[in-house]
This record gives sequence, C-alpha cells and structure tokens, in this order.
Amino acid sequence: MYVYAIVTASATSATAAAGDAEYVLYLGTNDKDTNQPVYSREESKERAKAILMKNFGGYTIQEAEGGWKGDDGKEYQEYTLVIYLSDTDIDTVHATAKEFIDEFHQSSVLINTQRVETEFYDGK
Repeated sequence: MYVYAIVTASATSATAAAGDAEYVLYLGTNDKDTNQPVYSREESKERAKAILMKNFGGYTIQEAEGGWKGDDGKEYQEYTLVIYLSDTDIDTVHATAKEFIDEFHQSSVLINTQRVETEFYDGK
C-alpha cells in the first residue's frame, strides 16, 4: 500500500522549490533477532514520535502491517510505522534512521526518496 502525503518541517515560505525530496521511511518494530515486538504498538509509536520531534519540525506517521519472507522461506509479519518527511536532507534522514535502528533493534530502515514539488497553499 502506498499513500503519499507531503509534509514540510517549516512553514516559513509559501512555496518550496520544485524538485524537493520527500522521504518515506518504513520502520519495523519487531526485534531483528527474536522477531518479537520490542515495545507495545502505542509505545513504539510514541518513541518514534519523540525521535521525529527531536530531529524535525514536522512529520506524518501512519500505522501499517509489514510482511516479508526470510532467507529460510519463513513468512514474517510485524507492526510497521510509515513516516513521511520533507523539507530536510538525506544526512538528517540517515541520522534519524540510525536512531530508529538502535531504539527498535532493527537490521535496517527502508527509505524511499522521491522528487516532489511542495506548496503551502493558504487560499489566497
């Protein structure tokens, strides 16, 4: 499932330049070794939000279910947070992903990067 939302961390200008990047992060919440949830769903979301608010002026977060097939052929399912970011840079996104990897004991965080045009439309 792909749902795209544009969120900018700063509302200081009416229009951002064409070609801005939007970053979509997929954060699994099961421990990489045990495949068990690291935290409850609510605590996972709250911990992710705290990291996001520390690093960005804004974000959009959605709850999802993720699944994959391991190298052993076994199917895995986990509660996943989908996070949308723009008005930032890849270095800050990578630093945040590293915090997520450590906090949620992950192997990795999937990051999609898209080129978008962002506008703060105020009706005028």
